[in-house]
Amino acid sequence: MSRFEPTSQVCSQCGVKDGPKPLHVRVWECGPCEAVLDQDINAAVNVAKAAGLAASACGARITPGLVPAQHETQEPTPEPHPTTVRQAGTSDH
Repeated sequence: MSRFEPTSQVCSQCGVKDGPKPLHVRVWECGPCEAVLDQDINAAVNVAKAAGLAASACGARITPGLVPAQHETQEPTPEPHPTTVRQAGTSDH
């Protein structure tokens, strides 16, 4: 799969390129393998497969699974200062 491959047009199950579809078509059926595919999920699966192939081609080790978010230490949030609200027509004097 090339970098500019139309990933939503390629069946993630069998690899057949089914061609472009109008934007209103969100789900389609692959003719050869009869898989029913959501366009967005199908594209995401194809991109993930391509990323795995690219990483393995360059010798990177891929560990599947969730990666926890990194937490940064933050200074405590200062307490807000109370504000003075004046009613219209009043003065401080």
